Amino acid sequence: VIIFSPRFIHLVRTATVAAGEVPQRKVCGNCGAEMTSLRRFTAEDMLSFNVVNLDKLTETYSTAFYCEYLAKWPEYFTVAKSPSGLTMGYVMGKAEGDGEDWHGHVSSVTVAPEFRKLGLGFKLMNLLEQVSTDVHNAYFVDLFVRASNSVAVKMYNSRGYVTYRRVLNYYSAGANVPEEDALDLRKALPRDKTRSKSSVIPLTKPVTPEELEWN
Repeated sequence: VIIFSPRFIHLVRTATVAAGEVPQRKVCGNCGAEMTSLRRFTAEDMLSFNVVNLDKLTETYSTAFYCEYLAKWPEYFTVAKSPSGLTMGYVMGKAEGDGEDWHGHVSSVTVAPEFRKLGLGFKLMNLLEQVSTDVHNAYFVDLFVRASNSVAVKMYNSRGYVTYRRVLNYYSAGANVPEEDALDLRKALPRDKTRSKSSVIPLTKPVTPEELEWN
């Protein structure tokens, strides 16, 4: 949980107003006739997303980390809002890599427990993949997931992601959470066909966090 000072809240709200209107897209959720708003994440959204981050499988980062993503990759940062203004979930990512390893990376995608099984996670991932293809012309999208999170792995597999490699002890131990390996999942994008070798051919041996090309 992130706790903000009153001065920080004031500065964030001032900056959000100064930035002007944020484009919104209405998408139909499976929740009756109500509509879910998907729009670009703003600094002010950090004041109301703790309810989503309370999920034990959702990583919570520093304020500076979120602000860096807002500054460098705003096109990758999308929040879902309910008709009443509740934060339902969000996706955060970036573009990175060199040459044929240029790709989109999913840094975080999460949906609040009460809004799951509505297809919202799929919609958020669709947007990130679309940005990776249309804006950055990336070769693939990748993400890390806990090896024990079989539900998430199954969901990503259904979207075309494959396990590219295992990263040993990627996740540090925390309160009631043991140290754990990560699975590096990848999905090829249309440009992958032009690579000299497909970006999603699995490696045969695990790697350590120190051997990762990007963090």
